[in-house]
Amino acid sequence: MSGMAKAAVFLDRDGTINVERDYLFRIEDFSFIAGVPQAIRRLNEAGFLVVVVTNQSGVARGYYREEDVERLHAHISHQLATIGARVDGYYYCPHHPSSGNAPYVQACDCRKGRPGMLLDAARDLKIDLSRSWMVGDKTADVDAGLAAGCTPVLVRSGYGEQEQTKIDPQQVTVCDDLSAAVDVILDNTAKP
Repeated sequence: MSGMAKAAVFLDRDGTINVERDYLFRIEDFSFIAGVPQAIRRLNEAGFLVVVVTNQSGVARGYYREEDVERLHAHISHQLATIGARVDGYYYCPHHPSSGNAPYVQACDCRKGRPGMLLDAARDLKIDLSRSWMVGDKTADVDAGLAAGCTPVLVRSGYGEQEQTKIDPQQVTVCDDLSAAVDVILDNTAKP
């Protein structure tokens, strides 16, 4: 195994991996969008690192705690493991620029459309951002991916149907869901 940086697929969480629920934190309210576990497994098998990057301003707003976010991420990993899939890292932004409770109310570099979570993951996991992808259902995901130097894909699941009107389809690939996005990623990746 060389020390070469790896390619990753960064995934937004709510509306991309799981069915959109406002301020989701309870495990019993979590459900995968159809086909997502299998799509993640395909990325694993193709040699991509899979990294979840999610804005969680519900922490800043006092709706739930960081421990609740981490508990839900552990649940996602457990569910994925049952079909032989995995997430290699979870990064979340607990901040909000203007609403909520200290110390979480702040203008930060981690809230998407900024690239902070992707840059942190790239440093931690030795990711080559130029060979990586960012998949999400909002323009903030696209913006974060572009700012980090990744190729963005907008999915129509979650808020993507409304959000796709805000992007240039000549510049950003739009897919129905994560399964379709993985098809695009695998079709556009040179085989090692």
